[in-house]
Amino acid sequence: MTYVVTDNCIACKYTDCVEVCPVDCFYEGENMLVINPDECIDCGVCEPECPAEAIKPDTEPGLDSWLKLNAEYSVVWPNLSARRDPLPEAKDYDGVDGKLATLFSPKPGKGG
Repeated sequence: MTYVVTDNCIACKYTDCVEVCPVDCFYEGENMLVINPDECIDCGVCEPECPAEAIKPDTEPGLDSWLKLNAEYSVVWPNLSARRDPLPEAKDYDGVDGKLATLFSPKPGKGG
């Protein structure tokens, strides 16, 4: 089992989860985070820290595509190990459906 970041992180990018991760397995895109499934130790401390409830265990049904996306981008985006402010529009986009198709950016973040 591993944890994955899902669509509600897109255009929000809260980083409370990054601050508590004991293994620094979060990677930063321009407008979302992902978890490297090979580095995640399945401790679960990140899940309750996400204000957008975008982190889920991969054992939940329907998350195969999110596991694939997290695996794909965690090897090309920079590692993020410190908390940052969320995106300015985070509150406006929290809970909006369909963000993968309309808002997802494959561009890397700054990392750090």
